[in-house]
Amino acid sequence: MNKTVKNPRGPVMGRPMKKVKKGTFTRFMKLLFSFYKAPLILVFVCIGLSAVATACPSIFQRNVLDTVALAITEMSKGATADAMMEKYFPQIATYIIILASIYLVGLLCAFIQTRTMATITQGSLHKFRTLMFGKMQKLPIKYFDTNARGEIMSRYTNDIDALRQLISQSIPQVITTSIILLTVTTMMLIMSFWMAMVVILGVVAMTITSRVIGGSGAKHFRRQQESLGDAEGYIEEMINGQKVVKVFNFEPKSKQKFNQLNTTLCKHATMANTRANTLMPIMNNIGHILYAVLVFVGTLLIGQNNLSLETIFNGTTGTAVFTIGTAVAFLGLSKQFTNNVSQLSQQANAIIMGLAGAERVFELLDEEPEVDDGYVTLVDAREDENGTIVEADKHTGMWAWKHPHSDGTVTYTKLTGDVRLKEVDFGYVEDKIVLHDISLYAEPGQKIAFVGATGAGKTTITNLLNRFYDIADGKIRYDGININKIKKDDLRRSLGIVLQDVNLFTGTVMDNIRYGKLDATDEECIEAAKLANAHSFIEMLPDGYNTMLSGSGSGLSQGQRQLISIARAAVADPPVMILDEATSSIDTRTESIVSAGMDSLMKGRTVFVIAHRLSTIKNSDVIMVLDKGRIIERGSHDDLIAQKGKYYQLYTGVFELD
Repeated sequence: MNKTVKNPRGPVMGRPMKKVKKGTFTRFMKLLFSFYKAPLILVFVCIGLSAVATACPSIFQRNVLDTVALAITEMSKGATADAMMEKYFPQIATYIIILASIYLVGLLCAFIQTRTMATITQGSLHKFRTLMFGKMQKLPIKYFDTNARGEIMSRYTNDIDALRQLISQSIPQVITTSIILLTVTTMMLIMSFWMAMVVILGVVAMTITSRVIGGSGAKHFRRQQESLGDAEGYIEEMINGQKVVKVFNFEPKSKQKFNQLNTTLCKHATMANTRANTLMPIMNNIGHILYAVLVFVGTLLIGQNNLSLETIFNGTTGTAVFTIGTAVAFLGLSKQFTNNVSQLSQQANAIIMGLAGAERVFELLDEEPEVDDGYVTLVDAREDENGTIVEADKHTGMWAWKHPHSDGTVTYTKLTGDVRLKEVDFGYVEDKIVLHDISLYAEPGQKIAFVGATGAGKTTITNLLNRFYDIADGKIRYDGININKIKKDDLRRSLGIVLQDVNLFTGTVMDNIRYGKLDATDEECIEAAKLANAHSFIEMLPDGYNTMLSGSGSGLSQGQRQLISIARAAVADPPVMILDEATSSIDTRTESIVSAGMDSLMKGRTVFVIAHRLSTIKNSDVIMVLDKGRIIERGSHDDLIAQKGKYYQLYTGVFELD
């Protein structure tokens, strides 16, 4: 059964949007520190020193200006230039040397920070992708049935790119800006309380503006990321189905649907970026207004008594004079302060976007993994001199189930391929059962065929044998062992499967055959290809078994791709085979070649066959006819024909069509 479920994500799909979850930033930072604790600490130290180096020079600028002003005042009273140079030059030179040293330290820290952050950023993205891909391998088939592939890929591309921006720029910029703001605030309070109060009032106005304009930015950035995932998922779907689109003239409808998704994406991206891009100019203009106000207030204060932290600590409260140097330095600090407040507001939107991406990454990492509580394993085995099955330390050609018991004993059961289902019920969702009271058995070496209309439950039964899904009720036993007790990896290793839809991977033909058994030798792969009747056409390829395949083997015919997949199953040499409409996409001539190969492959194995061409299953030991999730007929081909029931109708109907 090919179960397709629309991606429920996004406004287009009818699912309400979510805000960025609380705690996402904390979780993200904890994970980041777990990756690079020492380098991050070094970066934060460098950021702190660099930020302080950026803010502190204003104090020395004030001192230099006040010293020069004092020298000019004394010269206006008759002092000579040489005398002033001798008196004040050492002091000015000291300030300049200290200032140059501060700038040098800031430059060195910025260099270390930049180099280290490059390593942290790319390394963290590498680790995030590794975590995501590793988690994806542990997810059940259900996850991929209910999520569009393009939407999943969007988490690896767009959301990871948002994390790159967050790690490399936003977080360092916010930390730098915050430290600069703290340092600048301290410097302003040291210089003048009254001027600092004017700046604080300006910051209050900037903060209110930021909250009003940028407050809704978070939800729109979240919607932008989700809409982007929806659009990319649809694009991938259309690319994969382009032939169908062309055949059925689906282009206008496809374009209409894409325009709908693209318009939604444009809407959310516009709303998010409008708020982000509008905020910065407004904040800058508020900063310009504040600067003009400070110039006016500073002009009024020059020559007046000045209240500041400096005068308080020196015990001269109210007696110090507000100087031109203080005014000029303060104006520089105020400009620096408002610029950093604007940058902080701008980075807030980038952080929100990054956290939206982080949350979507965490959604993947938080998905429930496939549960495997099995403890029975598959091992190489042999018979000792008494005929007892024991575990072998090398491959012997015999497999056995290693079954540990609660009393500490271990028993070994030879793998023969005896499969039995008893009163099995199953539904993809709890309230909708699609298989009802399925009971059947397949003894070793038997060929069991499933026939029935599309959606009758044929493929669903084979999915239950692999434990891609777990049954709701009943029992499935494999060589007398409940399959829930068997580890899924070992269970699936004992089952070979050939699907209607062939998936070949980028690599050589030999590599693709070897996927069935990763430690198979070249000779074993070639023998498997011969068994599947694939050897002759492979030899005719440009580089034979070393021919590179890409795009799921797009350069091969459907029949050739299917032959390779059959060879892949053959090299695994499993005792149980599942053939899910393996010849449905192959022409009649190729089918005869494939069928001959499959007949060789099926010898001595328990085989479950799903076929739409009933002529290919006439020699099955038992044919199961399914209808609406129930077995309504069973028996051999001749028995079912004699009954003149549903199978008879299907079989004779096929020949009438021919």
